Amino acid sequence: MSQACLTCGACCATFRVSFYWAETDAHPQGAVPEHLTTAISPHYVAMQGVSQPQPRCVALAGNIGDQVSCNIYAQRSSTYRSFDAGDERCHQARMTHGLTPLPAIGQWQEACDGPVIQVAANSEWRMANGELRW
Repeated sequence: MSQACLTCGACCATFRVSFYWAETDAHPQGAVPEHLTTAISPHYVAMQGVSQPQPRCVALAGNIGDQVSCNIYAQRSSTYRSFDAGDERCHQARMTHGLTPLPAIGQWQEACDGPVIQVAANSEWRMANGELRW
């Protein structure tokens, strides 16, 4: 989770994100806790809380725009993994909650002065002033 995401959480309280049921632990290779999901169709589920008029994922802890965490971060679905800090969906979610947009991912990288460290398929971190930054 990026440093920006740790003080935001808007994406988890804006969208109804559905995913294939086999990503839940009801399937031998699934990881998302099934008891935290609700059926959307015969083959798709969503996290509880995101189908409300004011959505908020049941796994989101903390206050939007202040400090947040995901209680199932390592087990989250592929659709949640596809969100990137600073992308168009991020901007939309942040504006929904009255937060300013983040710079695009490339701008985050340019702002850091250290070498790139690849820690996951879709994330790059840099050391800057002794601090690991996204």
